[in-house]
Amino acid sequence: MKFKDYAYQRPDLEAIGKEFEKTIDVLRNAASAAEQIAALERINAVRRNYDTMATLCRIRSSIDTTDKFYEQEQDFLDENDPLYMNFEFQLEAEVMKSKFRSELEEKFGRQIFNLIEAKQKSFSPEIIDDLKEENKLDSEYRKLTASAKIEFDGKINNLSQMGPYAINPDRAVRKAAEAAVAGFFAENEAKFDDIYDRMVKVRTRIAHKLGFKNYIELGYARLYRTDYGEKEVAAFRQQVLRDLVPLCAEIVRAKMARLAITDPKSYDLGIDFKSGNPKPQGTLKDLVDSARKMYHEISPETGEFFDFMYERELFDLEAKAGKRGGGYCTYIFDYQSPFIFSNFNGTSADVDVLTHEAGHAFQVYTSRGFAVPEYIWPTYEACEIHSMSMEFFAWPWMELFFGTDADRYRYHHLTGTVTFIPYGVLIDEFQHEVYRNPEMTPDERKKVFRKLEKKYLPYKVYENEFFDKGTYWFRQSHVFSVPFYYIDYTLAQICAHQFWIADRKDHAEAWRRYHKLCTLGGSKSFLELVKAAGLANPFDQGTLAPVVAAIKTYLDDFDQSKLV
Repeated sequence: MKFKDYAYQRPDLEAIGKEFEKTIDVLRNAASAAEQIAALERINAVRRNYDTMATLCRIRSSIDTTDKFYEQEQDFLDENDPLYMNFEFQLEAEVMKSKFRSELEEKFGRQIFNLIEAKQKSFSPEIIDDLKEENKLDSEYRKLTASAKIEFDGKINNLSQMGPYAINPDRAVRKAAEAAVAGFFAENEAKFDDIYDRMVKVRTRIAHKLGFKNYIELGYARLYRTDYGEKEVAAFRQQVLRDLVPLCAEIVRAKMARLAITDPKSYDLGIDFKSGNPKPQGTLKDLVDSARKMYHEISPETGEFFDFMYERELFDLEAKAGKRGGGYCTYIFDYQSPFIFSNFNGTSADVDVLTHEAGHAFQVYTSRGFAVPEYIWPTYEACEIHSMSMEFFAWPWMELFFGTDADRYRYHHLTGTVTFIPYGVLIDEFQHEVYRNPEMTPDERKKVFRKLEKKYLPYKVYENEFFDKGTYWFRQSHVFSVPFYYIDYTLAQICAHQFWIADRKDHAEAWRRYHKLCTLGGSKSFLELVKAAGLANPFDQGTLAPVVAAIKTYLDDFDQSKLV
């Protein structure tokens, strides 16, 4: 069956509520663990179906934000999802009280109880109206960014379509492109400020209602961070500042010397070579066909996975008018189907999608056999290990996409993964400051952001006055939609770098460890998964230094004649 034929039906919340009530009744009155297990397996089918419908709606409304039917359906789900969350809250509260807890743990594993404990802390029926407001604000932000119609180069472009201009070899084009993008955000500055201000207020209100000191504690619980907290994350940021920022400054200095730029500006940071960044060769179909060949050669498992995606048309890759920006991978439970959404724009980022998002998709395809819905995906920071590591496992096949430019792509890709990390921890620290001080004005938030940019990205100098006042984060959707889900990328990137180092020493062993990690899905916590994959804990002092040293050695030994 093709994706276009996957059937959507609006969830019947009344009928679903009755199914949850029946299950709760069984849990309360069961005379055996077997009765409880059977009831939980039945309700898991209901839960999977609700998630299927919500996911199909999200995908189709992302593909076309102007589709009135799915816009209305998304509004319905935004309004009613908190009610569904209440069904789950009541069910999980009963699970936690089970007199057959040990038998349930033996059947379903300990991790589900860790996740439920975090979830119970982050929900209560009294916050339902607040959650509805939060959902509406998120939809408001997504619609606002999708509405961008930027006149440039004789065309009307959305934000994704402006991407290639930001890395054009012509410096004047890059500068003008940055100004054009900034113009859209400046024109809508009051709207972005208002949406975010209301988001911060409602999230803080939710946190206080649930008994948290601030939203930071609640944000961590929402992300199911069960084996680390704010203290560990702050220590990781310090490692990045000490060990990684100096290497990033070296990378930028070397790049500017290659580009013969003596006064580097923010619009120069995205380009690596005078002749322009490496671009994938061929049409969208060519790239997908190359990816299919690559995945067949990487392993039998990846070949089977990619055929499944290809034959069912589980991609929507092309940028087009009315389409939501960005990219993601999701999972459609009832069809056991991953789905990849992105906005190809003719840059190397298109290939990154076919490796990064496909890494997510391969993991969830590999772990689709778990009966517990929560085990299909791990927590976010562990999810990103699969995606970022797949980018590196794909390195030997880059000639398929870039031809003779493959080595330049590898250099561009590796340095990009390194210089991203300080930006990632900057976004994280910014959010901690915001939610620690929720009464800050929009102008105060912008000053905090610009101060943190100077701390972690000392080489980023703006010529554009709008971005120079600390507004660049307007374009970072995670800040609005998924608070605190950004440090996850940086933690995972350090793990992916470890797989890159291991793969260069012994590919077969590195792949075995990676595949094992994928099969575990979300059945273990982040640090348990890191340990199971034989990776060093990113929070441990001393983890970053050897990783940085290996990267520096590779870059120092790289054939500089290729970097033109």
